[in-house]
Amino acid sequence: MTTITDLYPSRGASEVTVPRQDPVVWGAPGTPGPASLTDLQAYERDGFLAVEELITPDEVAVYRQELDRIITDPAIRADERSIIEPKSKEIRSVFEVHRISELFARLVRDERVVGRARQILGSDVYVHQSRINVKPGFGASGFYWHSDFETWHAEDGLPNMRTVSVSIALTENYDTNGGLMIMPGSHRTFLGCAGATPKDNYKKSLQMQDAGTPSDEALTAMATEYGIKLFTGKAGSATWFDCNCMHGSGDNITPFPRSNVFIVFNSVENAAVEPFAAPVRRPTFIGARDFTPVP
Repeated sequence: MTTITDLYPSRGASEVTVPRQDPVVWGAPGTPGPASLTDLQAYERDGFLAVEELITPDEVAVYRQELDRIITDPAIRADERSIIEPKSKEIRSVFEVHRISELFARLVRDERVVGRARQILGSDVYVHQSRINVKPGFGASGFYWHSDFETWHAEDGLPNMRTVSVSIALTENYDTNGGLMIMPGSHRTFLGCAGATPKDNYKKSLQMQDAGTPSDEALTAMATEYGIKLFTGKAGSATWFDCNCMHGSGDNITPFPRSNVFIVFNSVENAAVEPFAAPVRRPTFIGARDFTPVP
């Protein structure tokens, strides 16, 4: 059996910081695709790339209608892939949405979407995770500060930082309705969190993050060094961000909903192995084990 070196230790007795061991942009300069060289340079520097209009207003209307269909379907609500807000009992997220909906499956295959992933990751890609996030007004809870890679490495077994996410807004993102916040440049430092991973941690963490949460001291140091960028934009805008960006979002206490479709692409050359710091794998609807490339 081949032993895979753990480049990014986490979930130990204490927090650790490790300089990034992997490239940010894996693709060769000049690789054809929807992202320009300037875009890729900005992504390399900041760890994210904002696109003002990834999909058109007409397309937004179609995807919003599909989102509404999904979250009002009693069968989907009862499915384990649906995560329910603990207080309001409304749907918070629906996972594996590209398997539930052919419309969202087509979005995954759209060159505007998967083409950028291939440019950034320098290879064919598969979907590690997809979901719709629903943040209705008047009290939808946020997502606390975290690095996705810390969880995907510890609990899903992704060996390297060769994964990119895209959040596509299906409602307008104001500066008040719980938008995405990222610490620019934080993708260059891995923060390994303290504390062992409980069995079936995902059942709790998808509602409220606990294991894999950075300390206040570490977050203060990172925010002081990198600052915090809040993303706003019209429906149809999108933000691409590196798997190791420190990011989060606040509660939405406004009347204005904030909903998005979230797709995680992983390189086929970075397929998941056994978890690095968890007793068991998470379910495949959260961390895929089907590494078939997106066509």
